[in-house]
Amino acid sequence: QVQLVESGGGLVQAGGSLRLSCATSGTSRIIFSIGAMGWYRQAPGKQREMVATITSGGSTNYVDSVKGRFTISRDNAKNTVYLQMNSLKPEDTAVYYCNAKFSFGGDCWGQGTQVTVSS
Repeated sequence: QVQLVESGGGLVQAGGSLRLSCATSGTSRIIFSIGAMGWYRQAPGKQREMVATITSGGSTNYVDSVKGRFTISRDNAKNTVYLQMNSLKPEDTAVYYCNAKFSFGGDCWGQGTQVTVSS
C-alpha cells in the first residue's frame, strides 16, 4: 500500500506564491510501480479538476487556467512531487489533492491541502 501526504497549503494574498509537496511512502515495489502523478483541485460547489500532471519521464500537462503560473516537478529519488504556484489568484482557492497512478492500474489520492488566496 502507498500513502500520499500533501503539505505546503495555506493562506496567501493574490499575486503571492506557494509550493505544494506530495510525499509518497510505501514498499519499494509499489513505489516503483508509480507512473504519472498529478495535482487536482476542488473548489466549494465545483467538481474536482486536473491542475497539472507529470509522467515518470517528466512530460507535463496543465489546465489552461494555470499555464505560465504553475510548475509541476518530481524528484524520483525522494518519491516526491511538487507544485510551484506563482501569481496566485482568488479563483485558485481550493483543496489541492495529489494523485498517483500505478502501472498495473488504479490510483491513489492524498488527503488534500487547503489553498486560500485572498483578494
